[in-house]
Amino acid sequence: MNEGAIAYARKHALHALLVARNDSIETEIYDNDYDATRPHAIYSGTKSFWGIAALLAEQENLLRLDETVSQTFVAWASDECKSRVTLRMLLTLTAGFGFGGLGSAVPTYEAALAMPLRTEPGTRFTYGGIALQVFGAVLSRKLESARLTPREYLRARILQPAGVEIGSWRTLKDGTNPLPTGAYLTARAWLSYGTWLLAHCDEFARCFVGSSANPRYGLCWWLAPPDIFYASGSGGQALYVVPSQKLVIVHFGGGSSYKHDAFLRRISSG
Repeated sequence: MNEGAIAYARKHALHALLVARNDSIETEIYDNDYDATRPHAIYSGTKSFWGIAALLAEQENLLRLDETVSQTFVAWASDECKSRVTLRMLLTLTAGFGFGGLGSAVPTYEAALAMPLRTEPGTRFTYGGIALQVFGAVLSRKLESARLTPREYLRARILQPAGVEIGSWRTLKDGTNPLPTGAYLTARAWLSYGTWLLAHCDEFARCFVGSSANPRYGLCWWLAPPDIFYASGSGGQALYVVPSQKLVIVHFGGGSSYKHDAFLRRISSG
């Protein structure tokens, strides 16, 4: 592990830093009262589950990325803009919702479906959590016949095969788990997710292609050249995957000054 990258992480309220190459952990550092057993909030890193889940659901003919939300919720068909919103737009954050739905302000599925669009669907990237909650509403409806919630589907199709145990997950007032945020994992659990993705990255390659509105954001994953994709959460939470180097990195922190690009430059120079 590049010493410059480690030094940078330590300067920005480091909680945990794990580096694995070829399935072997090379670096494992904990600080500021964190250790291998303590689950950590990953905040918007939670989003990284849902592009992967969507592709698996498409393989199982549960949904299609380019179907419209109105095919599931017919009330959207009467709205000229909403009638054109696809599941792909929800996952790439280009559906047209305004900024919001983050942190403690994540709406329930019902409230998210009722929110107005602010921009033309498919034309602008706007970071937020509302679109993921609408996707959650669609996925929840698709899973009704199987009597599964989105979280249960995620656990059965992804987390269990990846050997990942969720420490806890925030619950909304209607009893559902938010899709854009709210999961707590240990550093090793998130590393296991990254390692599983590394082994299956070709299968999920469509998640790691940007949109015309934002070439640096795919299906719930941030993208960095030349071949890095990563999950990002508030305060410097990160899961970096670098297929060309067979590298997976987990960063947990508590500082708003931490910057992904600055850390990745130090990784690349090592």
